[in-house]
Amino acid sequence: MRRQAGFTLLELMVTVAIIAILAGVAVPSFFSSSRKAKAASEVGTMFSDLRTRMDQYALENGQYPATGTEGATWPGTPTAQKQSLLPLPASWTALKVRISGDTEVYCGYTWVTGVAGSGANIGAIAAAAPFSFTAPSTNWYYLFAHCDMDGDNTLDSYYFSSSVDTKIKTKNEGH
Repeated sequence: MRRQAGFTLLELMVTVAIIAILAGVAVPSFFSSSRKAKAASEVGTMFSDLRTRMDQYALENGQYPATGTEGATWPGTPTAQKQSLLPLPASWTALKVRISGDTEVYCGYTWVTGVAGSGANIGAIAAAAPFSFTAPSTNWYYLFAHCDMDGDNTLDSYYFSSSVDTKIKTKNEGH
């Protein structure tokens, strides 16, 4: 009598179950990483453009441009869908902003400026952890991005960089 080799139905079911569990863990992680990468790329490019314009404006005018607020980003309320930056608002054209990347973005952007030692314009999000921004002893600005990368408006992402520390800091990255 010859013995036939093969897998039993139980072995196949266990294998399929293990693969399903691994896929259930890996797929959300992949999408989260993808959202983080999209936002980081976009924010890095926009902040670089805005930082260059802010510094150039200060050189030409002796001060940073008029301040914006954390709640007034351009384009308006962020969504999980790309929105057009064009036409640029008057404050952006006065700053001579030139978009070097895509003109459609996921995040809304703004800047906030202030004079040496005065924290009067610092917004609540910038003042709180993890950004914890305080007014330096020189004129200052910070760049602010508000993103909704996952389409769930219960928890949004925030990105922050300043004239004091150009490193981009994040809060709720990828959300």
